[in-house]
Amino acid sequence: MHDHNHDHGHHHHHDVPHAVTFDDCVRFHGHSCPGLASGYRAATAAMEALGVSRPEDEDLVAICETDACGVDAIQVIAGTTAGKGNLIVHDYGKHAFTFFNRKDGKAVRITFHRNEATETGDIAGLRKKVFSGNATEMEEELFHELMHKATVDLLHAPAEKIMKIESITMEAPKKARIFASVTCECCGESVADAKTRKVDGKCVCIPCAEGTHPSQRK
Repeated sequence: MHDHNHDHGHHHHHDVPHAVTFDDCVRFHGHSCPGLASGYRAATAAMEALGVSRPEDEDLVAICETDACGVDAIQVIAGTTAGKGNLIVHDYGKHAFTFFNRKDGKAVRITFHRNEATETGDIAGLRKKVFSGNATEMEEELFHELMHKATVDLLHAPAEKIMKIESITMEAPKKARIFASVTCECCGESVADAKTRKVDGKCVCIPCAEGTHPSQRK
């Protein structure tokens, strides 16, 4: 796993974007786990399939059907982020990731085969204990060992063993629109005009319309 110390001999040119690694994903996400590894594999496989090499490329859009760990790896590897509007999350609780290239309209959808290793008997039971705080130190160590092994396996398994990569046809996802700002007549805060509602003839923001604005909670 840890073989990133071999390149001290080469002098890197500054204008070459450094290859983003799984370690970068771990730093961003906060820990290493199988979910992060699967997001990493999905993003690298999709970029290869679509012929996209640069994460700076805003033509790439990722549509994730889960909001779990893997999404963080996709943000780091594919450069698709919530703020750029090219990361879309529909949380259907499915480990499925679609990548669309605006340049040529090509898309791939990646789904993962069930990972029996991390879902069956022992691990499932251990996971429950660890997350409810009832695991002994030995159980906790075992759990982390098994998770680490599953992560390493996911990082190195041949693609076809762990996932299905299919080309699909789809409509281009909508581009982010630029909105004018208006002032909510209820809380006085600035809000995009497209996100306002009319309540009793007043133009108000959604939290005010729904009564969930933080300053109104008593």
